[in-house]
Amino acid sequence: MKAVLRLTMLAGLLVAAPVRAEPPAHTCEVPAYLLTSESTLPKVEAAAKPGGKLDILVIGSRSSVIGVSDHSAAYPNRLQAYLKEKLPGVEVNVALELQVKKTAEEMAPTLEQLVTDKKPNLVIWQTGTVDAMKQADAEDFRNALDEGVAAMQKAGTDVILMNLQYSPRTETMISGSAYLDNMRVVAQQHDVPLFDRFAIMRHWNESGDFDLFSASPGMELAKRVHDCLGRALSTFVVDAAKIKAADLRIQR
Repeated sequence: MKAVLRLTMLAGLLVAAPVRAEPPAHTCEVPAYLLTSESTLPKVEAAAKPGGKLDILVIGSRSSVIGVSDHSAAYPNRLQAYLKEKLPGVEVNVALELQVKKTAEEMAPTLEQLVTDKKPNLVIWQTGTVDAMKQADAEDFRNALDEGVAAMQKAGTDVILMNLQYSPRTETMISGSAYLDNMRVVAQQHDVPLFDRFAIMRHWNESGDFDLFSASPGMELAKRVHDCLGRALSTFVVDAAKIKAADLRIQR
C-alpha cells in the first residue's frame, strides 16, 4: 500500500513542494531506435497534407498532465506545439481525454464510442501505470489492450500505445515488466507503434538529463520532462506516418 501511495504521488510528476531554481537546460536527446517504428500511421499521413487537418486524441491518466489545473505545459500541449512547427500548413489539434485512476480493462469498453464521437485521425493511448499500481492481472491487462486497440481501429483511427512512465524510486517497489511486455506484444499483434516512454525516461535519467529519483521533484523539472516528451513524441509521430520532410519542409 505504501508503494502504491508513493507512485500515486509521483504520477505525472505532481508536486506540492516549493519550486526550485531551474538548472541549466538539457538537450534530452533520445536514441534514434526509440523514435522509429516499423508500424505506420496511414491516416495521419493522409491528413498531414498542406491545407489538411490533423486531429489527435490523447487518452491517459494523471501522468498526462502537470498539477491539477494548468495543462498548458503538459506533453499533449507540447506535442501540438511541436507538430505545428514540424507540419507547416497543417492544422494540428491535440485533445486530452483524462481517464483518472482507470485501468485498461475499465477504459477498453468506452474507446470505440469515444473515437466515434471525437473522430480523431490518431489516438495515443497512454496506459499501464494505474494497472501496475493496482497490480492488475497481467492477462486481463493484455486482453483489455487487445480489445481496446481493435475497437479503436474498427472505429477508423490510427493508434499509438504509450507505456508507463519511468521512476527509479518506484521501480524497486512496483514491478511494471509484465505490463511493459504485454504492451509490446499487443502493439506487434495489431501493427501499431509503441512509444516507449519508459525506456526514454530511463535513458534521460541514466544520461543525467534529469534526476527522476527525487521523491518530490519540482514543478520546473516536471515541465521540462513534459516538454521533452512532447518533442520526442512529435518526432515519433512524423516518423511513423512516413511524412516526407521535403513535402512540408519539416523542421527537425
